[in-house]
Amino acid sequence: MRKSARIFFGATAAVLLAGSAGALTPAAAAGRVPTSAECHNKAHPPTNPAVIGGCIAISRKMGNCIACHAIAGAFEPGNIGPRLVNIHQRFPHRAKLRALLWDPTVANPHTAMPPFGRNRILTHKQINEVVDFLETL
Repeated sequence: MRKSARIFFGATAAVLLAGSAGALTPAAAAGRVPTSAECHNKAHPPTNPAVIGGCIAISRKMGNCIACHAIAGAFEPGNIGPRLVNIHQRFPHRAKLRALLWDPTVANPHTAMPPFGRNRILTHKQINEVVDFLETL
């Protein structure tokens, strides 16, 4: 009985996961970056702020976070900055994470990270979307 129950529940879980895999968004699938197809889908552009933030983070023309940071699922991530994992544990207060993106030189004057807000690389809204994304990691 125990063995058949394990097989049944294992198979049920596999079917449920397979059936919902296409419905997952990067915000729901914590720890992964959105795909290029998700970011550049003109017919159905992303509307979830965390997904939009993930698209900004991987964009070479915008956030370009992956130039310096490793993020699970990112193509050719950098290794200059720390891996972007366990962000919510490392930054339990959203305001501190946002401030770090706005101007990291406040916390570390010798950082190589650009001040995305102060230098107007990203807007307030874009920084908030990147923070939404980072909090899913």
